Amino acid sequence: MPTSVRFYRDLLGLEIISGSEEAYFSSLRTKQGKDPILNLERGNPVTQWGRLIFHVPDVDRFWAYLKEKGLCPEAPRDASWGERYFHLSDPDGHELSFAHPI
Repeated sequence: MPTSVRFYRDLLGLEIISGSEEAYFSSLRTKQGKDPILNLERGNPVTQWGRLIFHVPDVDRFWAYLKEKGLCPEAPRDASWGERYFHLSDPDGHELSFAHPI
């Protein structure tokens, strides 16, 4: 829980609306959001595939920010469906996508 909370709060800028680094269960949301978008529960990691997509104002700038923080996101690219995006896995191996319409 501490690693996941720090990743989502400190690197991605989500705010904790319930729980903490020490809690068994924590809920986080984007600072502009009204509802929780992510619930974290201490325990065995889920092995099923899933992806959480974050829309960011500038994909390349956010990619550079994550690189500066020592992370290794995939290089940004343009998609045929009209978005620029890149992927990164969270500390538990869940795939995250950061995107913006072209």
